[in-house]
Amino acid sequence: MADHFQLRLVDAHMLAPTVRHLAFERVDGQPLAFQPGQFLQVHFHYDDGTATKRSYSVGTVGDGSSPVQRIEIAVSYVEGGAATKLLGELPIGGVIDASGPYGRFCLQDADTHPRYLLLATGTGVTPYRAMLPQIEKLLAGGEREVVLLYGARNEGELLYGEEFEAFAQSHPGFLFHGCLSREARAVPRAGDRAGHVQNVLAELGPEASRDIAYLCGNPNMVDAAYAALQEFGLPVRQIRREKYISSR
Repeated sequence: MADHFQLRLVDAHMLAPTVRHLAFERVDGQPLAFQPGQFLQVHFHYDDGTATKRSYSVGTVGDGSSPVQRIEIAVSYVEGGAATKLLGELPIGGVIDASGPYGRFCLQDADTHPRYLLLATGTGVTPYRAMLPQIEKLLAGGEREVVLLYGARNEGELLYGEEFEAFAQSHPGFLFHGCLSREARAVPRAGDRAGHVQNVLAELGPEASRDIAYLCGNPNMVDAAYAALQEFGLPVRQIRREKYISSR
């Protein structure tokens, strides 16, 4: 059941020119119980007093199942956005109102598919960061494979890219492909791909008998990848989606 609480900012840094990583702790000192893949809602008011809220996936890397003390999110800046004004300028020690956790965009114990296809753009990669401990357990048996296709315009916008690269290097069953649509890296890496995430899918040869897919991020990518996966024969029950929509 969702809870309402206040969060105090304890750390922050820029992940990219227009994305800020924020780490909070609950003002009441309680840990947050959540499933990797779930999100929180931040509650605030427009300048005219109208109440509003925004949703942010929890990106904290815990142990995959226990409550966490530090609650991490990634916030994209939207020009003229009310949430950008609140969270982009929030100082260390600043307090916000929040509720959660919500959502079912989570890895399911009942899934038995040999391969997981994780697709993301922008801050849509945040829930996959939180899932890394679960992915590690999935891979431990040696019978599963996880592929993360992460789309960005350039290397500087691959949020948490170095973390995913390091995870891939230490976990042979995990493949990370940075899909760069505008500009290749100055020093390309073996996992790099040119173009949009949904267009790289064909290289993986999705199959209904083998794959389950998770899509998170820009609605255009989610819709295009969903259509492509259906063309490859994946049924709806094997495609899980979460769209990130920018609001002013």
